[in-house]
Amino acid sequence: MTLLRLLAGRLRPHRARLVLLVLLQLVQSLASLALPALNAGVIDEGVLRGDTGRVLSGGAVMAAVTLLQAAAAAAVTYTAARIALAVARDLRSEVFRRIQDLSVLERGRFGTASLITRATNDVQQVQTFAVLALTMLVAAPLLCVGGLAMALRQDVPLALVLLLFVPVMTLAVGTVVLRMRPLFRGMQEHLDGVTRVLREQITGVRVVRAFVRDGHERARFAGVNSALLDTGLRAGRLQAVMYPVVLLVWEATTLLLVWAGAHRIDSGAVQAGTLVAFLGYLLQTAMSVMMALFLLMHLPRAEAGAARVRELLATAPALTHPTALTHPTAPTPPAVPGSGHLTLQDVTFRYPGAEAPVLDGVTLHAAPGETTAVIGATGSGKSTLLGLVPRLLDATEGRVLLDGSDVRALDPAVTAATVGLVPQKPYLFSGTVASNLRYGKPGATDEELWHALETAQAADFVRALDQGLDAPVSQGGANLSGGQRQRLAIARVLVARPRLYLFDDSFSALDNATDARLRAALRRETADAAVLLVAQRVSTIRHADRIVVLDRGRAVGTGTHEELLATSPTYREIVRSQPTEEAAA
Repeated sequence: MTLLRLLAGRLRPHRARLVLLVLLQLVQSLASLALPALNAGVIDEGVLRGDTGRVLSGGAVMAAVTLLQAAAAAAVTYTAARIALAVARDLRSEVFRRIQDLSVLERGRFGTASLITRATNDVQQVQTFAVLALTMLVAAPLLCVGGLAMALRQDVPLALVLLLFVPVMTLAVGTVVLRMRPLFRGMQEHLDGVTRVLREQITGVRVVRAFVRDGHERARFAGVNSALLDTGLRAGRLQAVMYPVVLLVWEATTLLLVWAGAHRIDSGAVQAGTLVAFLGYLLQTAMSVMMALFLLMHLPRAEAGAARVRELLATAPALTHPTALTHPTAPTPPAVPGSGHLTLQDVTFRYPGAEAPVLDGVTLHAAPGETTAVIGATGSGKSTLLGLVPRLLDATEGRVLLDGSDVRALDPAVTAATVGLVPQKPYLFSGTVASNLRYGKPGATDEELWHALETAQAADFVRALDQGLDAPVSQGGANLSGGQRQRLAIARVLVARPRLYLFDDSFSALDNATDARLRAALRRETADAAVLLVAQRVSTIRHADRIVVLDRGRAVGTGTHEELLATSPTYREIVRSQPTEEAAA
């Protein structure tokens, strides 16, 4: 079973607590089993014979055993909860690390909403099951088997009534549980849908409001929400059936036991205390079955959650580092950045299942002290090319060399220290302006932050904020404009001082004047580093030392602005499509 395999490995570090848990449940169960026998003795030897001393002494013993049982039960619950919470913590950490290891393609295959659900709700289902299972690990079977054994010791004919109870109850409950399993897996999948639509509505609220699509979004959410409700109701109806079934079987067994016990008492075969003890054993057996029932009710949903978590953990990341695979516990040496020399050798990249490659045999060089630009039509593979350098993706064919070494063989820390990427859609984390700027260099001083902000043309608007560097930034930078987010993302990379700068159309939200000032400041700041930038506007790249023109994934021209105007029809077409640039040319 997937759930048990998932839990088995995570429980090994808690062996000592598990042993303690078993011992506590043994004490709890033995105390529970002793109570009906003690009660029978008090009735037969004390109450029926009028022996007050026997009643008092027996009552004192029963009170002590009850206190012991209660203390053991409390300790069992506490210990089981501690173990289950630790297992859930470790499991969430594993899921988070695996999500971090996944490539862009793998994350896209799972989907953001599904990954969030697997890391939260699915793990929560496993945790809930673990608490119940650990609490009942020994108690439920011991109470059931022990109760039947003690009943057989008291009177065999009456014990046969109890023996009938267990298989009838198991058959009734098992039938319902088997039908619940697919429903609970469907509930987890529908929960993915609810999370996905809710996330899209929240993050895309500006688009929704701009197109006045509030009603459409409400209808979308109502659809996935109703699907979750319908599946939940079907599972709930099955759950609702189980309790009446258990009570019906238990009440019928009680009536049968009292009827048979009355005949046994009338014939003198047993005493009244024995019948009372049998009723106690019936209650304990029923409780053990109810405990197992409660556990089985949570099993289908926990099994569905465990299968989804295990699927994620079993996904081998496409982007792996050989050193990390062969020496996972080796200490990480300090990252020493390289010079930043980049070479792409006949690089081809194809998305899984795609008919044509996004990049096809691209060769490119970017050297320190030079600016290399990439331009091309939408969909020509510009952003994909930049993503190959920091290993957001891996080339299908060819090699990406950083300072002469294949990036697939480099320590990720070295790559991160050498390469700084400003993505096409800048992302800021919740926190402050300073915490975002220090993301790549936690120990950066305020002076370094202000210097980077000055270069990125962001110092003025940061000073205008009420708290300056300590001004709050919401998730994704939603409280800032697009241009402000872009400039802060550029400043964040400048603080880290990489040797190779990658700008993925990072100036698109800036006006022409700010764009010109920023590019002039960047030329001074990155004079001794390599710069590789992607842009749509010719004005952004016309002064680059080298321009690479992409067309449908192929490099169809390389040279300076003037050389490409003379030799590349594709580049001339791009220039002519931007009238201001044509005039400038």
